[in-house]
Amino acid sequence: MDLHTLYRETQNWRPTPKMPVLFLGHGSPMNAIEDNPFVQGFKNVVKQIPEPMAILCVSAHWETKGTKVTAMDMPRTIHDFSGFPLALYEVQYPAQGSPALAYKTVQALAPVPVDLDYDWGLDHGAWSVIKHLYPKANIPVIQLSLDRTKTPAAHFELAQQLEPLRHKGILIVGSGNMVHNLRRLNFSRAEGYDWAIEARHLINQHIKHRDYKALCHYHSHSALQLAIPTPEHFLPLLYTLAVSNTDNEVLSLFNDELVMGSIGMTSVFIG
Repeated sequence: MDLHTLYRETQNWRPTPKMPVLFLGHGSPMNAIEDNPFVQGFKNVVKQIPEPMAILCVSAHWETKGTKVTAMDMPRTIHDFSGFPLALYEVQYPAQGSPALAYKTVQALAPVPVDLDYDWGLDHGAWSVIKHLYPKANIPVIQLSLDRTKTPAAHFELAQQLEPLRHKGILIVGSGNMVHNLRRLNFSRAEGYDWAIEARHLINQHIKHRDYKALCHYHSHSALQLAIPTPEHFLPLLYTLAVSNTDNEVLSLFNDELVMGSIGMTSVFIG
């Protein structure tokens, strides 16, 4: 589809009621094929969401130099992990892409340059959770990458430009983990470490009070430094929060638990 055709198609999009937004703590890839309380949380939250025209997902697992957006008609299912059971590698999530939404995203983020990408697909940060929202894979999905050269504050500012898409029937989904320290992982530990409990509390309080500036400067606190040793799993949260620009929207947390000592499954619904 050429750019002229894409432009004409997006010009025909009509305003819709404002769509909710989500941040989903995706945790282990095994959540894709398990039926556990976290999966039930995903299945329950979608009941509060009108059927979207398409989904724009920001996943922790697609970092690039510069910003990219998938623009293929049929994105592949990427199994970007190792050491898991065969059944997980056999999962396919055959959702269509949306070249028109990709083009609309490029327009929304201007003047920041955004490249149309035809190679990536849907990584497990996207499909492992979206498959529980829409198991029939009947909603088109695109992914927006995380520019590894940007600061958290710059990501937040960029994400604010996506807010108009909520009025076009687009469901914006961030997928990562607010607390994510794989080096401190303990498979035999049911509860979180003390620093992880403190970090979860701090993050939750900032979210509830809509103190998003503090979240963009999380390295000012030692517990958050341990909880967020690298930014990629935290940044999708900022994209979700950035497109909520009013205080009168309902904001709720769910799946608010720590697992294996250092992974936070907390998820956010705003709408």
